[in-house]
Amino acid sequence: MSLGPVMLDIDGLALSPADRDLLREPAVGGVILFARNFESVSQVTDLVSEIRNLRSPPLLIAVDHEGGRVQRFREGFTVMPPMRHIGREYDRERESGLKVAREAGWLIGSELRAAGFDLCFAPCVDLDWGVSEIIGNRSFHRKPDAVSELAEAFSRGLRSAGMAAVAKHFPGHGAVVADSHRALPVDRRDYGMLLDDMRPYERLMSTGVVAGVMLAHIVYQEIDDLPAGFSEYWIQRELRLRLGFGGAIFCDDLSMKATSSYGRMVDRAKLALESGCDMILVCNDRDAAHQVVATLNAYSNPLSLVRLARLHGTGQILRETLQAGEEWQRAHEQFENWSGRPELKLDA
Repeated sequence: MSLGPVMLDIDGLALSPADRDLLREPAVGGVILFARNFESVSQVTDLVSEIRNLRSPPLLIAVDHEGGRVQRFREGFTVMPPMRHIGREYDRERESGLKVAREAGWLIGSELRAAGFDLCFAPCVDLDWGVSEIIGNRSFHRKPDAVSELAEAFSRGLRSAGMAAVAKHFPGHGAVVADSHRALPVDRRDYGMLLDDMRPYERLMSTGVVAGVMLAHIVYQEIDDLPAGFSEYWIQRELRLRLGFGGAIFCDDLSMKATSSYGRMVDRAKLALESGCDMILVCNDRDAAHQVVATLNAYSNPLSLVRLARLHGTGQILRETLQAGEEWQRAHEQFENWSGRPELKLDA
């Protein structure tokens, strides 16, 4: 059975019979886990293994695990600082900052791969314009060139750990105040101003270090009336044509309030896929998930199947072996110490 276009969530620490039935549906291609699915390293490793054994090829298993505010698992994992700390190191000494960014990607990827995960939705390559409620210190930096270099280094670190990078949130989430989990943000800047936000993507795609991109639930009013995740303009003209991106495109969670005015969940799912997304997320609404899956069970996009198949993690070291290595011990100690640092403001 091939991978379907829908990534779902589950409620608990283990799969219920209803979870197993739903995840075996043809339209399902992945599972994203949250903090509610985590109790311990051994428990989440067993859960990942259980999900993986449901189907062949196995479902993609993902998590948001950027560090700082967006790190779903903590006990037993290295507590990572916000990426802004790495931006400050880059300001202090560029080569040191790039080295630390790569180490951060490697450490996050290695710990997640040891637990069996395929994907971490990272890096966040939004520019820190100083206004966003939801981005803030998740951003490496304000300057496009700094974000470009740091995101590339981070992505190379992920890849060296056997994990594909998924950059987000295209074309850029850092210049709007509203949180798209709660409302539909509108970015009123013209195309010329948005080019800065897209410069990190240009570098990541020219160097081939990212295998996926997640779109922003934002309307860029001067360009298109639809949010980026529903927009053929942003997906086809910008990502595919201008930037030449051949990897997988994810539509962020369709349960977010930003998408609520675009019809039923099924309508939103169709709109995202018809616009060119390869995979959509439907979380925190099991009834809607059932409806979407039932509607899309006959859906198939051969190109999407190829793109999604490339996202499976490669190699998997035992956690005990990983933690016995000098590289992990050095990186773990460094980032654990960084997590306790006071928050400082980036230079402009």
